[in-house]
Amino acid sequence: MVNRIVVGAHYGLRDWLAQRITAGIMAVYTVIALVVVIGGQPMSYQVWRDLFTQGWMRVATLLFAASLAWHAWVGMRDIIMDYVKPTGLRLALESVVLLAVAGYLAWAIQILWR
Repeated sequence: MVNRIVVGAHYGLRDWLAQRITAGIMAVYTVIALVVVIGGQPMSYQVWRDLFTQGWMRVATLLFAASLAWHAWVGMRDIIMDYVKPTGLRLALESVVLLAVAGYLAWAIQILWR
């Protein structure tokens, strides 16, 4: 009998696709933000405030923040799974990363809908 040691969760295609989709969303948002910044009026607090009072910009920014959080989580989890071998340390690091990413996303939501 062969003892098979399962290492990692073998997410594979799902994570690869998630990385590409979230990168695409972030790229589109970056282009939109550049068009707004370069093509619009001179930037001031009033212009930024007016821009973010519009619902579409809040939703687009939230989508960007959620995509960034997912992208960061998948990337960091994969790095930790590949390079940190002790199970306890790996679980602790993944927990810290997940809590940090969730905290940053919650902070972004609070800022957008304050």
